[in-house]
Amino acid sequence: MKTIRFPKRTLNVLAFCLLATLALPCKSPGAATAKWKVTGELEEACSCRAACPCWFKSLPSRMTCDGAQVVFITKGKHGKVPLQGLALAQFVQSPEHQSMFESFGKWNFDYVYIDEKATEEQREALKELAKHFFPMAAKTREYRYVPITRKIEGDEHITTVGTYAVCSGHLIEGGYGGAPKVSNVPLADPTHKEFWQGEATRFSYSDAGQNWKYENSNYMRNKFDVDSKTYDKFEAAMAKKMAGKM
Repeated sequence: MKTIRFPKRTLNVLAFCLLATLALPCKSPGAATAKWKVTGELEEACSCRAACPCWFKSLPSRMTCDGAQVVFITKGKHGKVPLQGLALAQFVQSPEHQSMFESFGKWNFDYVYIDEKATEEQREALKELAKHFFPMAAKTREYRYVPITRKIEGDEHITTVGTYAVCSGHLIEGGYGGAPKVSNVPLADPTHKEFWQGEATRFSYSDAGQNWKYENSNYMRNKFDVDSKTYDKFEAAMAKKMAGKM
């Protein structure tokens, strides 16, 4: 039998294709034709010190980055399915001593929480949106259906995800008044094109074998207006960036 040997460059390309398959959204024939548009608000916190270095391709402040993103939809549709008033969240943890960019696709876990008040049709639509808002960071993904709520007390935003998590955060004061706004970070996706920087008063999580209890860690929030066309362009550009690292 003849042995076929691939050049190193070819093997690198094959490795990238495998990584892209893990990291970027997989579209079924039905999902590929569904157009969507969402207006919403992002609440985010992690174990890093502000501002989170992960978005700048740097190592996390601690050994791992223990993080969460919560999206509250104020207006939107996935195909003909209305989504206003619903929410979804993701909790993840990066491997020790590795940056978010270099380790993507092999994180310790990836749990997505879907608003329990969504209908079955809405749940499926939110799971499709999660593939774009929260590309799968680990080899597998777990789903939970729970109540997701937010209470605003002055500048403090308090988000609760079922019985698993609480994040309470506020914006910090900038040097010239107002809160700092961060924009165009190296790993920015459409919902992170710009965001307000803050501090998490409390960030706790007890699922996926974890028991996080952080104080005075990183917190961000943002309002956004995105659609499927915007994400198609972003995901194509990100695939090229990842290919350039192989």
